[in-house]
Amino acid sequence: MAEHILEPFIGKDIISEKVKELGERISKDFKGEKVLLVGVLKGAWMFLSDLAKSIDLETEISFISVSSYVGEKTTTSGVVRLMCDIDRPLEGKNLILVEDIVDTGLTLNYLKKLLSVRKPKTISICTLLDKPSRRVAHINPDYCAFEIPDEFVVGYGLDFNNMYRNLPEIYKLTIKK
Repeated sequence: MAEHILEPFIGKDIISEKVKELGERISKDFKGEKVLLVGVLKGAWMFLSDLAKSIDLETEISFISVSSYVGEKTTTSGVVRLMCDIDRPLEGKNLILVEDIVDTGLTLNYLKKLLSVRKPKTISICTLLDKPSRRVAHINPDYCAFEIPDEFVVGYGLDFNNMYRNLPEIYKLTIKK
C-alpha cells in the first residue's frame, strides 16, 4: 500500500488574505453590476464559498461538474467530460468561472467554449492556484490567488482520489510506493 506524505505548502491565513483580495478586485472590476459565480466541482467549492463572502456585489452562485482525472492518478487524462451542467440561463450575465487550479488549461478551455455559446455578457476565470508550466491550452486566468510550480497539491477543496478536500490549508502530496 502506498504511503501519502503531506508537506505544508500554503497556510490558511495566507489563503484567507489572498481570497479577500480577489473578492475586492472582482467587486471593483464589476462595480454596479451583478455577477454569476460558477464553481467547477468538486475542487472549487471551498474556494468559491470564501470568495463569494468577500464579493460586495449582487451575486448568483451555480455549479458545473467536469472530470479529466481517472482513479488514483495525479495527472489528467486529457479528456474532459461534462458530469453536471449549470442550472440557470447565462445570457447577458457576467460569468466568473471559479476553479481550484489551472493546470493544463484543457478543462477551462472546454468550459469557455461550452458556455460562450450561451451568450453571457462576459466570461472571466478566477482560480485559487495556477500552474503555468503545465499549460497545454491557451488559457490564462483573469484572477489568480497563487502561481505555483509543478507540484501535486491537496487540501482546501483539492483532492487526491477524493481524499484531503476538507483540509483548511494546501499541502504538497508525495506518494511513496
